Amino acid sequence: MKIDQFKDNFADNIYTKQKLAKYAWFGVGGNAEILYIPEKEKSLEKFLKAKPSDCKIFTMGAGSNLLIRDNGIDGVTLITSKLNKISIDKDGIITANCGAFDAEVARFARDHSRTGLEFLIGIPGTVGGGIKMNSGAFGSEFKDVIIDVKAINHNGEYKIFSNEDLDMKYRKIGLKDEWIFLSARFRTSVNTEKNIQDKMKKIIHSRKSAQPIGVKTGGSTFKNPVGKKAWKLIDQAGCRGWKNGDAMISEKHCNFIINLKNANAHQIEELGENVKQKVFENTGIELNWEIERVGNR
Repeated sequence: MKIDQFKDNFADNIYTKQKLAKYAWFGVGGNAEILYIPEKEKSLEKFLKAKPSDCKIFTMGAGSNLLIRDNGIDGVTLITSKLNKISIDKDGIITANCGAFDAEVARFARDHSRTGLEFLIGIPGTVGGGIKMNSGAFGSEFKDVIIDVKAINHNGEYKIFSNEDLDMKYRKIGLKDEWIFLSARFRTSVNTEKNIQDKMKKIIHSRKSAQPIGVKTGGSTFKNPVGKKAWKLIDQAGCRGWKNGDAMISEKHCNFIINLKNANAHQIEELGENVKQKVFENTGIELNWEIERVGNR
């Protein structure tokens, strides 16, 4: 696909052969064939309607629960970071755009004395990714607080999905990847700013004490099997501290893979697969990736 088809209308926000590593928490990944960062919802709609019908689109937000492979992503990589508005209506319903960081939504709710979204302070991602993954932490998930979601498909057509429509399960939803989530409405209730802040402080403290912070990582690597904790299975299999080049299983929380310095995506993915194999040999339980792996090997 040639950038010439779009550059006249989208010149300020569209790029070719852009390194995606700088947009991902792992700090790895090849080039985007075309990278588009829309500033407005209407601009995105216009882009989607203008693109060729066979154009592939991959949407990413914070790049936090994501591994981009070393040979990059074909088609268009859409980054939603500039679609980040948060608002509240007279009934206390909070609307957050897809590119808003979960932690910022939690702080916004606190600043308006609205409770129910404190758990978002512990999720290092954006609203769009949280919807797609039904992200959760500290006993709550997106499905517990979402009223409905506004989305657009790859042809530029809008639709509102109710909580039921989304069919949210553990770390997945029932919709196909053709939908790009634009915003979500969250239910909240009244509480004091102090009480909300106290809850958020406990979550932040718990996260800092249990998880590696300030390092290049993709967050939780594997989903928890039913009735089990992935980190315990990994630890029991003797994988804590395993390395593959500069990719390492965290000593602090062994369901996290860390890029110590110069790991590439292949080393990170290979380390994860080695851990999966060892856990299976040790327990007969097959771990499933929670981190989304995309692009060309």
